[in-house]
Amino acid sequence: MGTVYIDVLITVNIFIDFFLILCTKTLLHISQKLSRLVLGAVLGGVFSLAALLPRIPFGLNILFDAALAAPVILVSFGFYSARVFIKRVSVYFFCSFFFCGIMIFVYTSFKPNGMEIYNDVIYFNISPFLLIILTLVCYYLMKLASRFSEKSGGKRVCGVKVVRREHSVRFNALIDTGCQVKEPFSGDYVIIAEKTLISDLIPEETAMRVIPFGSLGGEGIIKGFLPDIVEIDGKPSQQSLYIGICENILKGDVRAIIPFEPVKNI
Repeated sequence: MGTVYIDVLITVNIFIDFFLILCTKTLLHISQKLSRLVLGAVLGGVFSLAALLPRIPFGLNILFDAALAAPVILVSFGFYSARVFIKRVSVYFFCSFFFCGIMIFVYTSFKPNGMEIYNDVIYFNISPFLLIILTLVCYYLMKLASRFSEKSGGKRVCGVKVVRREHSVRFNALIDTGCQVKEPFSGDYVIIAEKTLISDLIPEETAMRVIPFGSLGGEGIIKGFLPDIVEIDGKPSQQSLYIGICENILKGDVRAIIPFEPVKNI
């Protein structure tokens, strides 16, 4: 292994880990603050110091990488449940493994100057200016891929902010063209969300409405309320929207559903 500058090693891997975390966030539609993603990337950059350890035997390196992936995901996205946490770690690990595979191919095929791989850690001895350019290129390629994915009919997810009195929450909601749940008296559409997402906003029982719904699984009722403000992808909703409350129905990382009508012009 050639000369390695610690500051370059950590900085390069902070950028790499940030985009791996961002890929995980995009693939699983996770709603999270940017500051948490940056903290996770910084931790991943610190873990890149594993390149300075004695060479880890093949097989053990996979377990070692998985052990390092867990705290990065914990810092980036927190802990919701064991199943969701394992899923997030697995996706992040897959993205890391895929990226490392590409880098190994480039390294063994072209032997680029200033590039080293040791204990599955990537090192580029490049200028900060070039690093910034490559980062921007990766960012816009990811944005472009996301746009093509949406146009090809993939499921779209939007960010929702709900405000009631002095409290507000943010979460991602799956846009469902088949969701037509409405509050029966006003005719306003209903965003259906898991109770754990909106627990800080739920009003007293007297301020709740009973909202009937129908699906292939049958009919039923949920309780809901009218918030003060609803924003969709950062823009205030042009129509009133109720929030319907469900419990342990919507699983996974996206635990809310929004009808297509309120978002079709956004």
